Amino acid sequence: MNESSPFDLNDNTAYQQWREKKLRDAPASVEELIVEIDDPRTITRSEHRAMLDLVRRCNMAVYVSKIGDLEGSSITKAAAMRFGCHNIDRNRGAEDDGVTAITLQSGELHSPYIPYSNREIKWHTDGYYNRLDLQDYALILHFVRPAQEGGENAVMDHEMAYLLMRDENPDYIRALMAEDAMMIPKNVMNGVELRPDRIGPVFLETAAGNLHMRYTMRKRNIVWSSDPLVQEAVGWLENLLQSDSQYIYRATMQAGWGLVSNNVLHDRTAFSDVTENSADGTAKDGAGRLMYRARYHDRVYGS
Repeated sequence: MNESSPFDLNDNTAYQQWREKKLRDAPASVEELIVEIDDPRTITRSEHRAMLDLVRRCNMAVYVSKIGDLEGSSITKAAAMRFGCHNIDRNRGAEDDGVTAITLQSGELHSPYIPYSNREIKWHTDGYYNRLDLQDYALILHFVRPAQEGGENAVMDHEMAYLLMRDENPDYIRALMAEDAMMIPKNVMNGVELRPDRIGPVFLETAAGNLHMRYTMRKRNIVWSSDPLVQEAVGWLENLLQSDSQYIYRATMQAGWGLVSNNVLHDRTAFSDVTENSADGTAKDGAGRLMYRARYHDRVYGS
Protein backbone atom coordinates (compact mmCIF):
# COMPACT_ATOMS: atom_id res chain seq x y z
CA MET A 1 0.00 0.00 0.00
CA ASN A 2 0.97 3.62 -0.37
CA GLU A 3 2.50 5.32 2.69
CA SER A 4 -0.71 7.28 3.30
CA SER A 5 -3.81 5.57 2.00
CA PRO A 6 -7.51 5.93 2.84
CA PHE A 7 -7.83 2.22 2.12
CA ASP A 8 -5.31 1.23 4.79
CA LEU A 9 -7.34 0.11 7.80
CA ASN A 10 -4.52 1.30 10.05
CA ASP A 11 -4.54 4.83 8.64
CA ASN A 12 -7.63 6.45 10.10
CA THR A 13 -6.43 10.00 9.44
CA ALA A 14 -6.17 9.45 5.68
CA TYR A 15 -9.50 7.61 5.70
CA GLN A 16 -11.37 10.38 7.52
CA GLN A 17 -10.02 13.03 5.14
CA TRP A 18 -11.00 10.94 2.11
CA ARG A 19 -14.38 10.06 3.65
CA GLU A 20 -15.29 13.71 4.26
CA LYS A 21 -14.58 14.63 0.64
CA LYS A 22 -16.31 11.52 -0.72
CA LEU A 23 -19.53 12.26 1.12
CA ARG A 24 -19.38 15.95 0.21
CA ASP A 25 -18.91 15.20 -3.49
CA ALA A 26 -21.50 12.43 -3.79
CA PRO A 27 -24.29 13.21 -6.30
CA ALA A 28 -27.65 13.85 -4.65
CA SER A 29 -29.61 12.26 -7.52
CA VAL A 30 -29.17 10.43 -10.79
CA GLU A 31 -29.73 13.72 -12.62
CA GLU A 32 -26.40 14.96 -11.25
CA LEU A 33 -24.65 12.11 -13.08
CA ILE A 34 -25.84 13.29 -16.50
CA VAL A 35 -23.81 15.36 -18.95
CA GLU A 36 -25.39 16.42 -22.22
CA ILE A 37 -23.09 16.02 -25.20
CA ASP A 38 -23.38 16.16 -28.99
CA ASP A 39 -21.60 12.99 -30.11
CA PRO A 40 -19.71 10.38 -28.04
CA ARG A 41 -17.32 9.87 -30.97
CA THR A 42 -16.17 13.50 -30.79
CA ILE A 43 -16.44 14.53 -27.15
CA THR A 44 -15.43 18.17 -26.80
CA ARG A 45 -13.03 19.56 -24.25
CA SER A 46 -15.80 21.05 -22.09
CA GLU A 47 -17.88 17.87 -22.29
CA HIS A 48 -14.84 15.81 -21.37
CA ARG A 49 -14.04 18.07 -18.43
CA ALA A 50 -17.60 17.81 -17.05
CA MET A 51 -17.66 14.02 -17.35
CA LEU A 52 -14.19 13.55 -15.92
CA ASP A 53 -15.12 15.69 -12.94
CA LEU A 54 -17.99 13.30 -12.19
CA VAL A 55 -15.78 10.24 -12.59
CA ARG A 56 -13.32 11.75 -10.14
CA ARG A 57 -16.15 12.37 -7.67
CA CYS A 58 -18.07 9.10 -7.94
CA ASN A 59 -16.28 6.89 -10.52
CA MET A 60 -18.96 7.33 -13.19
CA ALA A 61 -20.72 9.71 -15.54
CA VAL A 62 -23.72 9.29 -17.83
CA TYR A 63 -23.76 11.07 -21.17
CA VAL A 64 -26.89 11.93 -23.11
CA SER A 65 -25.97 12.43 -26.75
CA LYS A 66 -27.80 13.55 -29.88
CA ILE A 67 -26.94 10.57 -32.11
CA GLY A 68 -30.08 8.61 -31.23
CA ASP A 69 -30.21 4.94 -32.19
CA LEU A 70 -27.16 4.97 -34.44
CA GLU A 71 -25.51 1.54 -34.33
CA GLY A 72 -21.81 0.65 -34.37
CA SER A 73 -19.38 -0.68 -31.81
CA SER A 74 -16.90 1.99 -32.88
CA ILE A 75 -19.00 4.54 -30.97
CA THR A 76 -18.08 2.87 -27.68
CA LYS A 77 -14.40 2.57 -28.53
CA ALA A 78 -14.19 6.23 -29.55
CA ALA A 79 -15.73 7.34 -26.27
CA ALA A 80 -13.41 5.06 -24.31
CA MET A 81 -10.31 6.32 -26.11
CA ARG A 82 -11.28 9.90 -25.28
CA PHE A 83 -10.87 8.91 -21.63
CA GLY A 84 -7.55 7.13 -22.08
CA CYS A 85 -8.90 3.57 -22.24
CA HIS A 86 -7.03 1.51 -24.84
CA ASN A 87 -6.25 -1.90 -23.28
CA ILE A 88 -9.55 -3.62 -24.04
CA ASP A 89 -10.60 -6.93 -22.50
CA ARG A 90 -11.39 -9.15 -25.50
CA ASN A 91 -13.81 -11.47 -23.74
CA ARG A 92 -15.59 -14.39 -25.37
CA GLY A 93 -18.62 -13.19 -27.30
CA ALA A 94 -17.09 -9.84 -28.20
CA GLU A 95 -16.91 -8.46 -31.72
CA ASP A 96 -13.61 -8.42 -33.62
CA ASP A 97 -12.74 -5.04 -32.12
CA GLY A 98 -13.27 -6.30 -28.57
CA VAL A 99 -16.60 -4.51 -28.00
CA THR A 100 -19.55 -6.71 -27.04
CA ALA A 101 -23.08 -6.24 -28.39
CA ILE A 102 -25.40 -6.93 -25.45
CA THR A 103 -28.72 -7.98 -26.93
CA LEU A 104 -30.87 -11.11 -27.05
CA GLN A 105 -28.80 -13.90 -28.58
CA SER A 106 -29.65 -17.60 -28.60
CA GLY A 107 -26.50 -19.06 -30.16
CA GLU A 108 -24.33 -21.58 -28.33
CA LEU A 109 -21.63 -18.99 -27.66
CA HIS A 110 -23.98 -16.54 -25.93
CA SER A 111 -27.06 -18.33 -24.60
CA PRO A 112 -25.44 -19.71 -21.41
CA TYR A 113 -24.76 -16.17 -20.21
CA ILE A 114 -27.43 -13.95 -18.59
CA PRO A 115 -26.43 -10.63 -20.27
CA TYR A 116 -27.61 -12.05 -23.62
CA SER A 117 -31.03 -12.91 -22.17
CA ASN A 118 -33.89 -10.73 -20.96
CA ARG A 119 -33.54 -11.93 -17.37
CA GLU A 120 -32.60 -9.85 -14.36
CA ILE A 121 -28.87 -9.36 -13.80
CA LYS A 122 -28.04 -9.07 -10.12
CA TRP A 123 -25.50 -6.66 -8.68
CA HIS A 124 -21.92 -7.18 -9.82
CA THR A 125 -18.78 -5.58 -11.14
CA ASP A 126 -17.53 -6.71 -14.54
CA GLY A 127 -14.71 -9.21 -14.95
CA TYR A 128 -14.74 -10.32 -11.30
CA TYR A 129 -13.74 -13.78 -12.57
CA ASN A 130 -10.62 -12.51 -14.37
CA ARG A 131 -7.09 -13.13 -13.20
CA LEU A 132 -6.03 -10.66 -10.52
CA ASP A 133 -3.38 -9.25 -12.85
CA LEU A 134 -5.94 -8.71 -15.65
CA GLN A 135 -8.79 -6.97 -13.89
CA ASP A 136 -11.29 -4.75 -15.66
CA TYR A 137 -10.84 -1.29 -14.20
CA ALA A 138 -13.04 0.64 -16.64
CA LEU A 139 -16.48 -0.15 -18.02
CA ILE A 140 -17.85 1.86 -20.94
CA LEU A 141 -21.43 1.35 -22.18
CA HIS A 142 -23.29 2.86 -25.12
CA PHE A 143 -27.04 2.32 -25.51
CA VAL A 144 -28.68 2.06 -28.92
CA ARG A 145 -32.20 0.82 -28.12
CA PRO A 146 -34.02 0.46 -24.81
CA ALA A 147 -36.35 -2.46 -24.21
CA GLN A 148 -40.05 -2.03 -24.80
CA GLU A 149 -40.59 -2.60 -21.09
CA GLY A 150 -38.14 -2.94 -18.18
CA GLY A 151 -34.36 -3.08 -18.46
CA GLU A 152 -33.72 -0.42 -15.80
CA ASN A 153 -30.14 -0.12 -14.60
CA ALA A 154 -28.94 0.73 -11.12
CA VAL A 155 -25.39 1.84 -10.32
CA MET A 156 -23.44 2.43 -7.13
CA ASP A 157 -19.95 3.77 -6.66
CA HIS A 158 -17.91 0.89 -5.23
CA GLU A 159 -15.92 3.38 -3.17
CA MET A 160 -19.15 4.49 -1.49
CA ALA A 161 -20.02 0.87 -0.73
CA TYR A 162 -16.58 0.55 0.85
CA LEU A 163 -17.10 3.72 2.88
CA LEU A 164 -20.50 2.67 4.22
CA MET A 165 -19.23 -0.80 5.08
CA ARG A 166 -16.12 0.52 6.82
CA ASP A 167 -18.29 2.90 8.87
CA GLU A 168 -20.48 -0.04 9.84
CA ASN A 169 -17.62 -2.37 10.79
CA PRO A 170 -13.99 -2.05 9.65
CA ASP A 171 -13.56 -5.77 10.26
CA TYR A 172 -15.97 -6.41 7.38
CA ILE A 173 -13.51 -4.64 5.09
CA ARG A 174 -10.62 -6.61 6.56
CA ALA A 175 -12.51 -9.85 5.88
CA LEU A 176 -13.33 -8.93 2.27
CA MET A 177 -9.73 -7.92 1.60
CA ALA A 178 -8.55 -11.42 2.51
CA GLU A 179 -6.86 -13.24 -0.36
CA ASP A 180 -9.33 -16.13 -0.08
CA ALA A 181 -12.54 -14.16 0.54
CA MET A 182 -14.21 -15.48 -2.62
CA MET A 183 -13.77 -18.24 -5.16
CA ILE A 184 -15.19 -18.15 -8.69
CA PRO A 185 -15.71 -21.75 -9.86
CA LYS A 186 -14.13 -22.80 -13.13
CA ASN A 187 -16.08 -22.38 -16.35
CA VAL A 188 -16.46 -25.62 -18.29
CA MET A 189 -18.37 -25.87 -21.57
CA ASN A 190 -18.79 -29.10 -23.53
CA GLY A 191 -16.08 -30.71 -21.43
CA VAL A 192 -13.56 -27.93 -22.14
CA GLU A 193 -12.25 -25.79 -19.28
CA LEU A 194 -12.52 -22.18 -20.42
CA ARG A 195 -11.39 -20.72 -17.11
CA PRO A 196 -9.96 -22.31 -13.95
CA ASP A 197 -11.09 -21.60 -10.39
CA ARG A 198 -10.23 -18.05 -9.38
CA ILE A 199 -9.64 -17.15 -5.73
CA GLY A 200 -9.15 -13.60 -4.47
CA PRO A 201 -10.38 -10.62 -2.44
CA VAL A 202 -13.46 -8.46 -2.93
CA PHE A 203 -11.75 -5.14 -2.20
CA LEU A 204 -8.17 -4.53 -3.22
CA GLU A 205 -5.92 -1.53 -3.59
CA THR A 206 -4.07 -1.27 -6.89
CA ALA A 207 -0.40 -0.39 -7.22
CA ALA A 208 -1.49 3.13 -8.17
CA GLY A 209 -3.44 3.46 -4.91
CA ASN A 210 -6.96 3.10 -6.35
CA LEU A 211 -9.71 0.97 -4.84
CA HIS A 212 -10.98 -1.87 -6.98
CA MET A 213 -13.88 -4.23 -6.27
CA ARG A 214 -14.61 -7.78 -7.44
CA TYR A 215 -18.17 -8.85 -6.70
CA THR A 216 -21.26 -10.69 -7.84
CA MET A 217 -24.54 -11.33 -6.07
CA ARG A 218 -25.31 -14.31 -8.31
CA LYS A 219 -25.22 -17.36 -6.04
CA ARG A 220 -24.20 -19.93 -8.66
CA ASN A 221 -21.20 -17.92 -9.80
CA ILE A 222 -19.38 -17.67 -6.49
CA VAL A 223 -18.31 -19.60 -3.39
CA TRP A 224 -17.73 -17.41 -0.37
CA SER A 225 -15.21 -18.16 2.34
CA SER A 226 -16.69 -19.99 5.33
CA ASP A 227 -15.16 -17.38 7.65
CA PRO A 228 -18.11 -16.09 9.74
CA LEU A 229 -16.93 -12.50 9.31
CA VAL A 230 -16.89 -12.87 5.52
CA GLN A 231 -20.40 -14.30 5.68
CA GLU A 232 -21.59 -11.38 7.81
CA ALA A 233 -19.95 -8.84 5.51
CA VAL A 234 -21.50 -10.39 2.40
CA GLY A 235 -24.93 -10.37 4.02
CA TRP A 236 -24.52 -6.73 5.02
CA LEU A 237 -23.46 -5.80 1.46
CA GLU A 238 -26.44 -7.62 -0.06
CA ASN A 239 -28.79 -5.73 2.26
CA LEU A 240 -27.18 -2.45 1.24
CA LEU A 241 -27.55 -3.16 -2.47
CA GLN A 242 -31.18 -4.18 -2.04
CA SER A 243 -32.01 -1.08 -0.04
CA ASP A 244 -33.22 2.36 -1.07
CA SER A 245 -29.85 3.94 -0.27
CA GLN A 246 -29.46 7.50 -1.50
CA TYR A 247 -26.19 6.40 -3.11
CA ILE A 248 -27.87 3.95 -5.50
CA TYR A 249 -28.87 5.65 -8.75
CA ARG A 250 -31.46 4.18 -11.12
CA ALA A 251 -32.30 4.98 -14.73
CA THR A 252 -33.59 3.32 -17.87
CA MET A 253 -30.95 4.24 -20.42
CA GLN A 254 -32.27 5.58 -23.71
CA ALA A 255 -31.00 5.68 -27.30
CA GLY A 256 -27.76 7.64 -27.54
CA TRP A 257 -26.99 7.48 -23.82
CA GLY A 258 -23.82 6.04 -22.36
CA LEU A 259 -21.94 5.26 -19.16
CA VAL A 260 -18.26 6.00 -18.58
CA SER A 261 -17.09 4.42 -15.34
CA ASN A 262 -14.34 2.84 -13.30
CA ASN A 263 -16.29 -0.44 -13.23
CA VAL A 264 -18.79 0.55 -10.58
CA LEU A 265 -21.36 -1.81 -9.08
CA HIS A 266 -24.37 -2.22 -11.36
CA ASP A 267 -27.43 -4.35 -12.05
CA ARG A 268 -30.28 -4.64 -14.58
CA THR A 269 -33.93 -5.49 -14.16
CA ALA A 270 -35.63 -8.05 -16.38
CA PHE A 271 -37.15 -6.73 -19.58
CA SER A 272 -39.46 -7.64 -22.43
CA ASP A 273 -39.13 -6.88 -26.12
CA VAL A 274 -42.10 -7.56 -28.38
CA THR A 275 -41.49 -6.99 -32.07
CA GLU A 276 -43.71 -7.22 -35.13
CA ASN A 277 -41.48 -9.98 -36.48
CA SER A 278 -41.76 -12.29 -33.46
CA ALA A 279 -44.56 -14.80 -33.84
CA ASP A 280 -44.27 -16.08 -30.26
CA GLY A 281 -44.29 -12.64 -28.66
CA THR A 282 -40.58 -12.49 -27.89
CA ALA A 283 -37.89 -10.55 -29.65
CA LYS A 284 -35.76 -12.30 -32.22
CA ASP A 285 -31.99 -12.23 -31.91
CA GLY A 286 -30.74 -8.67 -32.32
CA ALA A 287 -34.22 -7.18 -32.74
CA GLY A 288 -34.74 -5.51 -29.37
CA ARG A 289 -32.77 -3.90 -26.59
CA LEU A 290 -29.19 -3.22 -27.66
CA MET A 291 -26.18 -1.75 -25.96
CA TYR A 292 -22.46 -1.99 -26.59
CA ARG A 293 -20.13 -2.89 -23.74
CA ALA A 294 -16.38 -2.36 -23.59
CA ARG A 295 -14.25 -3.44 -20.64
CA TYR A 296 -10.75 -2.11 -20.18
CA HIS A 297 -7.73 -3.05 -18.10
CA ASP A 298 -7.13 0.72 -17.80
CA ARG A 299 -8.88 3.13 -15.48
CA VAL A 300 -10.59 6.20 -16.90
CA TYR A 301 -7.72 8.60 -17.55
CA GLY A 302 -7.29 11.37 -15.03
CA SER A 303 -9.47 9.74 -12.37
